[in-house]
Parts: sequence; structure tokens; C-alpha cells
Amino acid sequence: MSPAMWKWTCLVSHLLLSTTVSPLGRQQPPHPKRPFITFTAEQAEGNFNHLVVDERTGHIYLGAVNRIYKLSSDLKVLVTHETGPDDDNPKCYPPRIVQTCNEPLTPTNNINKMLLIDYKENRLIACGSLYQGICKLLRLDDLFKLGEPFHKKEHYLSGVNESGSVFGVIVSYSNMDDKLFIATAVDGKPEYFPTISSRKLTKNSEADGMFAYVFHDEFVASMIKIPSDTFTIIPDFDIYYIYGFSSGNFVYFLTLQPEMISPPGSTTKEQVYTSKLVRLCKEDTAFNSYVEVPIGCEKNGVEYRLLQAAYLSKAGAILARSLGVGPEDDILFTVFSKGQKRKMKSLDESALCIFVLKNINDRIKDRLQSCYRGEGTLDLAWLKVKDIPCSSALLTIDDNFCGLDMNAPLGVSSMVRGLPIFTEDGDRMTSVIAYVYKNHSLAFVGTKSGKLKKVRPTGPLTQVFMFLW
Repeated sequence: MSPAMWKWTCLVSHLLLSTTVSPLGRQQPPHPKRPFITFTAEQAEGNFNHLVVDERTGHIYLGAVNRIYKLSSDLKVLVTHETGPDDDNPKCYPPRIVQTCNEPLTPTNNINKMLLIDYKENRLIACGSLYQGICKLLRLDDLFKLGEPFHKKEHYLSGVNESGSVFGVIVSYSNMDDKLFIATAVDGKPEYFPTISSRKLTKNSEADGMFAYVFHDEFVASMIKIPSDTFTIIPDFDIYYIYGFSSGNFVYFLTLQPEMISPPGSTTKEQVYTSKLVRLCKEDTAFNSYVEVPIGCEKNGVEYRLLQAAYLSKAGAILARSLGVGPEDDILFTVFSKGQKRKMKSLDESALCIFVLKNINDRIKDRLQSCYRGEGTLDLAWLKVKDIPCSSALLTIDDNFCGLDMNAPLGVSSMVRGLPIFTEDGDRMTSVIAYVYKNHSLAFVGTKSGKLKKVRPTGPLTQVFMFLW
């Protein structure tokens, strides 16, 4: 949805309404307006940035500029926790709370950049833009601060001040400390911040090892940094993380990355943006399992390649039959805008597409098998800069192969195409969630102008219903 929709008001609606079927390409007229429960922040400092819902209680946590809100399910304020502003300067590294900074300090807003519920320890992880991206650990019940580690460089997660620059995925264990996979844009500071890493999530919120790398020695660590050589080829290179999740033995991130390509018939290269899925094994402490594969979709000859949003759901029995998968198979709902050349000013033409996660994993397995037969190169230009040939090795690569200290990290050159289920030419889709209701897979899509659309993919026909407020 548009930023205006989120600026001061949070809307909650009951969307499972009786509706009429319409085929792909035709929408029902706007549904009559219904009353919505709303929450309006009293302070006028900036946008709401992130929202998470406690699946056990229905309580809502809102990450905003300078505040974290805890709301009841009917949007009544239960608790507020202040996070800013404070004196800071983005050039201070380490931050001034660790050592004296010679840069001029000014009152600076704290933009919420990541909000995660740690169910195992009953706490909220709230990371902001102050002090190079340190995080607070807040008790879910009353938002009491349990910890705020800041004295080590591992505690500074991201120096980027945009709210959507960081994505985290928690991997939970029953008999040991959990892990937190962190992915972030680095804003030209690869020496300070890895673009992707796995961190310790200790039981004690004040433990010295909180957010430490899962593994780190002189040669290997649970992280990947963007090499400085990459910036000589693409000066503004960065990896923008749109979504992340875990499934099976893997953690996944969906990204948008710049790259240089030669257009057909041209001898010069131009910069475009490519959407890619990144996969890592949960138990891989050396990140030898890192693989990335380009994704996109196409309809009627139009390419949709700029990822806007994504959401993992299940297929549901009805959609599963048309896709030839099981009802409990993972389906990735994605929103792409048209083309590849505009990241910040995407075109209004957009498409809602679905991917069967198993199909992406099969493509990755095929690539791993061919590389370990010695075919091709590692094909990861931003990380390797130069083409490095694949090395041959006799081994069996199954669905859960987690890499070796050879042929890694690895890129897949051929794009995996999603199935387009709905396109919008005038009001760009910007967000999506999905779930299964009575065997039907349902998606709710937000648009740039603040409209909400309900989409029910069933196979040959997709039903689209539009709601306005």
C-alpha cells in the first residue's frame, strides 16, 4: 500500500466476505464502504514502519518512528515504548555511545528497521536506525527493556536509515540457543556490515554473546560481505532485501540487486535490477550453501522483473490440484512491477505471480549437480567479480545438500519464472499477504493508491474482488 495509507492510521478489517466470482482480467465493482477499526498515533513524527501480530494472543506490535506500540486486537493502545529521538550522526562509527565522535551531533529520529517476535523467550526484537542499527529486546507483556547490546561491532546491524533495509529470520531450537539470520543493505559500507549473516540469539537478553556471529575464526565466518572490488564495477551496488522466511532445512531471502548487462545488439553495458531468491542451509555456519537464483514472471510478452513484495503461504487443496502439488506445499506469492530499469520509481504496471517453492529448489539442485560435474562457472558476478570455473567432484547431491568449501557461493544463471495470476496496469501493487481458507488459497494485495484487492487463484480462472476505503 502507499506510504500515505500507513502514515498515521492502521486499518483492520474482516475480509472474508461473501463475493461473486469473476474471471482473470475482470474485477467486481468496488464493494460498498464498511466501517473499519482504526488506530491513529498522537505523535506526528513519521510513518509506521513495521507490524507484527502475536499469533497466540492477537496483540499487535507496531514499529514506528521513535516509538514501539503494543495494541490490543481491536487497536486499543496497551503499552508504548519510546526509542528516540537522540543525538547522533550517521558518520559516527562506532557510535557515540561507545566512543567519542568528532562529527557534529544533532537530534535524530529512530526509524524502526526490523521488528520480530521471539516466541521462545517471550520478547520483541526491535532494531532502529540510531547508533548504526542497534537493537532493543523488549518483554512482550509490557515492552520493558530486557537488553540493548551496543558495545561490540556485531551489535551494529545496519547503517542504512530506510525502514525496509533490514530483514530477519529466527531459526528456533528446542535444546539450544536460537539463531537470527540478518540480511541488510550496506549503503556503501561493506567493511562495517555484512550483507547477510547468522547471529546467536541467546536466552539471556544481556548476554555478552547476543548477536555474535554463529561461527567466526580467522578465515571463515557465518557471514557474507560485499567485496570492495564490486564497487569499482557498480559504484552504487547494494542488495535490497524484500522478504525472508524459513522452510524445511533452509532460510530464504528475496532480493533486488543491480547488475550490468549488454542489451541485444549492443556492445556497451547498462545497469539494470534483477530480482533474486537467496537460499542458505539453517545449519551451515560457513555459508558454503549460499545459492541465488533470478526470479520473475511474464504475461502476454510483458516482463515483470522488479520485485515489490512477497509472502509465503500454503497451496490449499483447490489451487494444489491445478498446480500438481500437495495442499501443504509451500507457495510463494510475489508482486513484481514491469521491467528491470527502475528501482526507486517503478512503473505502475505490475503482476501478482506465484511460485511453487519445490520447483525453485529443484532448479537449485540441478544447478548444484551440474556445477559439481565441472560444468560452467560459479556465476556470481557481484561476489566473485571474475568468472571462476566449477570444479568436478564425485558426490551425491540430494534435496538437502548444504555445500562444501568448493563451488561456493553459487549462482543460477537461468531465471525461474512464476505463474502470473493477476495483472494491474494503472495502480501498482505494492504489498501482499496470503493464507488458506476452506481449501481456497486467498491473497490480499495492497496498491499504491491505498486500495485493497482480494484475489483467489483457482487454476485457469482467478477471482478478483476490490475493496476501497
